Amino acid sequence: MLLRYDPFREFDRATERFFGSRSGTTSWMPMNAVRRGDHVEVSFDLPGVSPDAIDLTVERGVLTVKAERHQVATEADEVIARERPEGTFSRQVLLGDALDPAGVEASYDAGVLTVKLPVAEKAKPQKVPIAAGDKAAIEV
Repeated sequence: MLLRYDPFREFDRATERFFGSRSGTTSWMPMNAVRRGDHVEVSFDLPGVSPDAIDLTVERGVLTVKAERHQVATEADEVIARERPEGTFSRQVLLGDALDPAGVEASYDAGVLTVKLPVAEKAKPQKVPIAAGDKAAIEV
């Protein structure tokens, strides 16, 4: 259904943990993917991100999510701790041939972006008739 392959992903995560992000951007956002009947549901955690700051595209079998979160601070603010990542976040997920990108639906609620991808008709289970000797074919 979903193909997950990025040979440098773990290296990027380790580098960001140890050195931080030099450009102020990160490529990491947590995700869950579950097949529910005739669709796959992919959920991305984007706490504190405005719906207007989310860009979702599907192109050539790749689902791309981009989002921005910025802290609003004034010169008079004294930063005591800054642990929440901010900047531009992006995540790409390779879609297998079993999914139909034409019917993608998305919703955003309580900091979670949920994307529903329908399973293609050709990937759905089909009943196969079984011939029993001289008898007519029976459905299983």
